[in-house]
Formats: sequence, C-alpha cells, structure tokens
Amino acid sequence: MSPARSGSNFRIAIDTGGTFTDCVWLERGHVRMLKVFSTPADPSEAIAEALRKVGAPDSLIILHGTTVGTNTLLQRKGARVALVTTAGFEDAIEIGRQARPKLYDFFFDRVEPLVPVERRFGIEERTASDGKILHAASRKELAPLLKRLREAHPEAIAISLLFSFANPNNESAVAQACRSLALPISVSHEILPEFREYERTSTVVVNAYLQPVVQKYLENLARRAHSSRGKSNIFLMQSSGGITALTSAAREPVRTVLSGPAGGVVGAAAMARHSGFERIISFDMGGTSTDVALVDREIRTGSQAEIAGFPVGVPMLDIHTVGAGGGSIARFDAAGALRVGPESAGADPGPICYGRGTQPTVTDANLLLGRLQPHAFLGGEFTLDLERTRRMTGDWLKRQSCSLSLREFAAGVVRVVNANMEKALRVVSIERGYDPRDFTLVAFGGAGGLHACELAEALGIPRVIVPALPGALSAFGILVSDVVKDYSRTVLWRIAGKLPAELFEREFAILRRNAEKSFREEGWRGAINFRRSVDVRYRGQGYELNVPYSNTLAEDFRREHQRRYGYSYDNRELELVTLRLRAKIRTSQAKISPGSARKAQAAQKQKRKKAPVLFEGKKFDTSVYDRDVIPIGKRYSGPAVVTEYSATTVVSPGRSFWLDRAGNLMIAVR
Repeated sequence: MSPARSGSNFRIAIDTGGTFTDCVWLERGHVRMLKVFSTPADPSEAIAEALRKVGAPDSLIILHGTTVGTNTLLQRKGARVALVTTAGFEDAIEIGRQARPKLYDFFFDRVEPLVPVERRFGIEERTASDGKILHAASRKELAPLLKRLREAHPEAIAISLLFSFANPNNESAVAQACRSLALPISVSHEILPEFREYERTSTVVVNAYLQPVVQKYLENLARRAHSSRGKSNIFLMQSSGGITALTSAAREPVRTVLSGPAGGVVGAAAMARHSGFERIISFDMGGTSTDVALVDREIRTGSQAEIAGFPVGVPMLDIHTVGAGGGSIARFDAAGALRVGPESAGADPGPICYGRGTQPTVTDANLLLGRLQPHAFLGGEFTLDLERTRRMTGDWLKRQSCSLSLREFAAGVVRVVNANMEKALRVVSIERGYDPRDFTLVAFGGAGGLHACELAEALGIPRVIVPALPGALSAFGILVSDVVKDYSRTVLWRIAGKLPAELFEREFAILRRNAEKSFREEGWRGAINFRRSVDVRYRGQGYELNVPYSNTLAEDFRREHQRRYGYSYDNRELELVTLRLRAKIRTSQAKISPGSARKAQAAQKQKRKKAPVLFEGKKFDTSVYDRDVIPIGKRYSGPAVVTEYSATTVVSPGRSFWLDRAGNLMIAVR
C-alpha cells in the first residue's frame, strides 16, 4: 500500500515492548497515545486489545515495531533449519572468527550454532573470488542433496555458497532445486551480497531460523487486526530505521530484529530537531532493557552487529543494548555484591508494586525513594502498591540476611543500574571517538526520565531533553518513519590516486535499478531519495569505515579514520570494499510533532504538590508537577518530579528545567 493510496486511512503505530505495548496515532490533528500491558505469550493479543480500546475504524494501517525476532533468537525457539553450503565449509558457522568475548573467563560457554552439524550439507561447486564459475553444481549432485534434505525434515533452508556475492549463478541453481521442497528458503546473495562468508552465512541462517516464526506471528496479527467490515494493512519497522511492507518483512525477518529500538532513535532525532539540536545521544530505558545510540546530525547505520551472540550483517542502526530496565531484578551474588539485571520481571509478574511480583526491581527502588508517585502512574489509571513494596522488599532483605535499610537498598539499586547504563553510554560515545560533552541526552522510555539527570552529570552532558510522549517515543518514531530499503555489493577495489568514477556510477546504477523495482513492486509512490556510501579501509586492514560517496572520498576517509582512531596515513593505498545504497521515500507523517498531545487545560495555573524524595541519601521536600499543565517557557528549579501519563521525570537539586515550544522538557545540567 503506497502512502498516496492510503492517505485517507487511519494510521496507528504500535511498539511491542517487554512490559508495555505502546500505541500512537493522529486524531483530528492531535497526537494520541495508549499503553497496555504486553502479552509475551502472544504479542498480537495486546495489539488487539489496544485496537479495541482506541476504537480504531474498519479500515486502518498498522505500523508495527516488534520484538518477536529478537525474543525468538534469545530464547532459541526458532525453526528447524538446514544449511546448504560449499563442500568443505559446512563448519564455518561453528568455527567463526576465533574471537573470544571473555578472554580471561575459564567458564565461558560459546553460543551453539543455530544449525547442528547433522543438518549442514555441502555440495560440490566452486566460484572463484573474481566471480568465475570453476565448477557448477550438476543435476547429478543436486539429486542426492534434495534426498538428504527431505530426510532431515527441516522447517526452513538457508543457502550460502562461497563467493556467491561475486557471481550468484551457482547459488541460484541450488535455490531453484530446493524450491521443490516447498519450504521457506533464505539465499545469501539476495539477503547479503557481501564478502566474509562467516558473517554472510550467519545472517542467512538467522533469517531462515526466524522466517516460519515471524511469518506465523504476522499471519496471527493480520487475522486479529482484520475487520469483517474493512481491511487492515500492516507495515513493519526495520532495524535500519525505516518501514517496509509486510511481504518484505516476512521474507527477510532478519531486518526487523531491532525494529522497536530503531523507532526510538528515529523519534528521538526528530524531537530533538524540533528543539534545534542535531547532535544527540538517545537513551531509551524501558521495562526490560536500555537502548542507547548516538546521532551526529544524521542517523547512520552499521553493517556488522551481533544479536544474541550471532553476527548479523544487514544494515542496522548502531544501537547498544544492556539488560537494565524498570523491571530489572535486584539480587546479591555469591560474594554478597549487589547486582541488578539482566533478568527482568517483565509484564508478568512484573515489579512488586504492580501487585504480582515477588522480587525487588528498579521500579520498586524508585518508588521506595519517592521518585515514582504511586497515584500518578499511567495518569492515575494504575496505582502502585507502596505498602506491598515496603513489606515484601523488607522480607526479602531479611531472607538475604542483609542489614541495609529499605532506603539504603533502594539507593544502591539505582546506583548499580546507573553504572550499567553509564557504561552503555560510553560505548556509543567515548569508545567511538565522540566527546559526550558535545551532545544532548534525549531520555525516553517509561523509566528514562527517572535516571537521565544523574547519567548526564556523570558524563558531563550539558543538557537533557525529555520529549513529549516519552513512554511511547519508539511508537511515535515508527509513525513518522520513512520507507527505507538498503542495498549493497562487495567490489574490493584498490586505489592509490584518482577515484574510478565510471565504475562507481555503473555499480550504483545497478543498485538504484534494484531499489526502484522493489518500490514499484510494493506499490510505493513518491520521490525516491538515494544516499550512496562506501566501506573503505587502508590496504592490509581487516575492517572498514563507512564514508559518504563524493569526489573527496579518500580525504573524508582519512579524516574519519583520524577522528575514530587518532591517526591516519596520507599516502597509503586504500581499498574500497563494499558499495552501499540507501533508498528512501518520505511518508506523509514525517513532519508530525507530538507537542499537540498536551491537554486543553495546559494554560491553567499549576497546582504544585510536595513529596519527600531521596537524592544521594538526603531527603528533599520536592515539588511534584503535572507536565500537561506546565506553562511553555517558564523556568523551574530542582529538585522536582514531573509526572505524565507515560513516564516520570526526576530533576536533581540545583538543576533548572522548562518546557519549550516543541513540547520538549528541557533540563539544564551544566
């Protein structure tokens, strides 16, 4: 469904998280939102409930960010996959790169491959590195392969042959033969036509592993969302920061494994831009995890990521995730040290204060410190049980033989989880060669505002932005996302002087035609914007830096190398490794601002309440404000607690804050 054809339809963006499912939609020019508890056993149940509560019309468009792919990998509940590869390379996915994630851990267990050795099949064929076919797979060799595949009873097939990115003919022939088995097939040159056979094979195996599971989920979702009087069209958010059609997502689910967090980065960048800031660090703290990313004027993707221990080579936003969220469970380890996460209470049973949980979490700690107001959660629709939290946490501490008071324990939990999140922020900034003091921290997610000030202070970040609708910003980002498709091709050219402009234009023209064909087949209309870039390295290096394509490509690469690593060479030969094309169509929702979500009573006089809140072990008589009635432009001083429907923000003592014209809550930290 093209944006042109669907302009009259009701659009709703839905982001499924570990604790809440968030919905954002546009109604009479105003951005609306709803949060419902997630249903991990079948996420489509929560979506169906949300659509009933919203009162969605018969004909609607659903833009969806899902965690089904990620959870399937983490829980290893995917399909039974068979791998077909070049004879002699069956064990490449097990040998890997010989990298040791924990060099000094004697008890470290490496992640088992998704395909066991008995379901890896080699076929006699060979393509040379320059694309020349040295040995084609014959019918005589394909017949026994198909017989062995049938006997293995796979649910999906992954095909990854050596150097198929240089010439896909052999791989296409094997794929064509395997289609007679009537199973989902993932082919490496279609999903990732790039070099590095381990990463390419791992990516195509992950895709095959997810295909039947995601396909079933999407069919379920379509059935629940479908109205007998109308029709629901579903589009999915990709890990690269753009939406795609349902058919594309079902065919290549590996591109959706970080779809929810990607929506958050898009939303954070859009909201910060409304306030005049283009260099940001997004900080998304939800119920089960925290996702952080750095945006330096434009959102950039990376080509190498690792999900659940498996390399994935499709373009993804450079998002770093840690197991620290509002539902992260606190515990004491064998040595008596306080630990928080990565285990989470999730939505069921949830934190103690939700009424069913039995183990203390970060949310419980914030409630015990006074940072969360029991009667202001979800706009007063859900009351947090403070007495139950005090009683059960106290009993739990006694069982642990811990002498800490409730407040000391709660303060310790917050310090530990802050330390975990500070490490994550350092990974995407300092470890990438960026100074966090030059950026603005955009805090969102249900728990982001509770911890943002302390994290900004620790890293020297001068200001914090808590955008409108912070607890559903990922869903808002999905609502305003563009339609995006990414294409790549490994070329491995060496240059010492002038760039081979004609070669570039020829190869980029091929990628461009592929993009235009895909958009046309899916029915998208509108001007296509193309962004060309190249993965470049010095000759002899093992890894590349992605640089926008221009006449000054070599100089731009050396400048980026200097910024990232602290050195560069002026006369060393360069290798141009992979060409990348990002094709984008802007949607009609791209310029929406959620500042319009403020209530009509925003002009009313603010009725200030007071509550005791602990900061660094000291109790402060703290002002509590309702964000929806804070006047625009008026400055306030901390300490303060700012409540709203989807989140709570804590402002440290001595910090000033105000609401700007874009509807963003601005906090001056330095």
